[in-house]
Amino acid sequence: MGCLCSPVALALLGLKVRTPGSLLFPFQCCSSLGYGQPRISGRIVGGGDVARGQWPWQVSIQYNRHHCCGGSLISVQWVVSAAHCFLFSFPQSAYRVNLGEHQLSNPSLSRVSSPVRQLLIHPDYNRGTRAADIALVQLAEPVRYTDEILPVCLPGPSDSFPDNHMCWVTGWGRIDSEVSLPPPKTLQEVQVQLIDTAACNALYNIDPAPNIGRDPIKPDMICAGYAEGQRDSCQDDSGGLLACDHNGTWFLMGVTSCGDDCGQPNRLSVYVQTVAYGEWIWGHVVSGGALLQAPLGGSAGACRPGMFGIGSLGDGRSRWGKVYR
Repeated sequence: MGCLCSPVALALLGLKVRTPGSLLFPFQCCSSLGYGQPRISGRIVGGGDVARGQWPWQVSIQYNRHHCCGGSLISVQWVVSAAHCFLFSFPQSAYRVNLGEHQLSNPSLSRVSSPVRQLLIHPDYNRGTRAADIALVQLAEPVRYTDEILPVCLPGPSDSFPDNHMCWVTGWGRIDSEVSLPPPKTLQEVQVQLIDTAACNALYNIDPAPNIGRDPIKPDMICAGYAEGQRDSCQDDSGGLLACDHNGTWFLMGVTSCGDDCGQPNRLSVYVQTVAYGEWIWGHVVSGGALLQAPLGGSAGACRPGMFGIGSLGDGRSRWGKVYR
């Protein structure tokens, strides 16, 4: 596995950057800094409560101070989320990003609530096909890393996990299609299985919904869950993470996008593959600044990010037939 590093960070590590237009994804950038590694251990639909600080890259994206979507912190000033979370005629000033959040109804002293400097929707986003359902959110100011606020790692362009690999999704979404997460609204987690595109399409082709059609899963998407249902992401989980562990380091492999109801048989949740949009993410985060900050407990001479890390979940999913999470 690898993670994206800034050219400055790579130079500090003594690593050569490839020719323009290509990227180097050295694994040691994330692993040596502790990125994608929670400092606090402990262990959705069919999920359970999360220990405080267990997923320190999970953020709550808020509209008018109400949770609407999740997201993943990937650097000191950038969050990855889903494009459909922001496709409304809402002013940017109405959005905030809450970091270090654990219980939505019981804010902790560790929480940081940041205004949004800019929202970037991927230019290829198509609400009808669900293509490129990914967005970047720039925080108003760089955030300070703590035990409960850390970035997750992004995978390199050729990084992948095998089919049937067990990963995790997290969020503050509904615990059933008609049941909201009850107070104190503690962050939830559930383990899910990666399912290859052909198998996922085969399941969706069983009694396909007219507004979905056949073979709805496209190359930039990834499915996770179980054919029998039960354990799943749900409404208000959009934008959150599908996170996979590689030797103790967590990678943001997918962004929660959509599904057909919640926890239903043959209807797996669908995530946008971050690997497919690494160049787009990289270009904006580099040009957006905030590239240098020593990690918590680290020295200024270390591989200072611009690092990318992993993420989160949340929104009021709209319809695919398939519902947006």
